[in-house]
Formats: sequence, C-alpha cells, structure tokens
Amino acid sequence: MSGRIPKWEATQDGLKKTFEFVNFEEAFNFMTKVAAIAEELDHHPDWSNSWNKVDIAVVNHQAGGVTEIDFVLCEKIDELFGA
Repeated sequence: MSGRIPKWEATQDGLKKTFEFVNFEEAFNFMTKVAAIAEELDHHPDWSNSWNKVDIAVVNHQAGGVTEIDFVLCEKIDELFGA
C-alpha cells in the first residue's frame, strides 16, 4: 500500500489487513482495543475473527471509498498492533 500503511492491501472494498496472534484471547483483546479507537474516531471497521486471526477492512461508506479517516484508523490499528 502506501508508506503510511505499508502492509495494508488496497482492494475494491477498501483497505484490508489480517492480524495474527498467539491465541483467541490475544485476538479478542486486540479487537476490544480497536473498538475503543473506532469509537473515539467515530469510524468503524468491517471485521471478522477466527481463533487467532482478525481480518479488518476499512472504508468510508458515506464517501463511497477510501478517505483520510481510513488512513488514520489504519495507522492507529498498526500502532496498537506494534505496541
């Protein structure tokens, strides 16, 4: 993707990335923290969880595509994952 969010994939549906964890508990804890960030930004991802993996898709549905807020959310998610 871009230098801002290098490991995110740009697709027709927005920006996507899979995060992998040691177990379900770590994945769920990550999702809880991402939910708090999404609430703070009032911008919510589409996502799914299967055991130790969290798939996240980010797009601005109101704007009909990717906008600055999507990049901000992706950056914050990456910061959280790296912490």
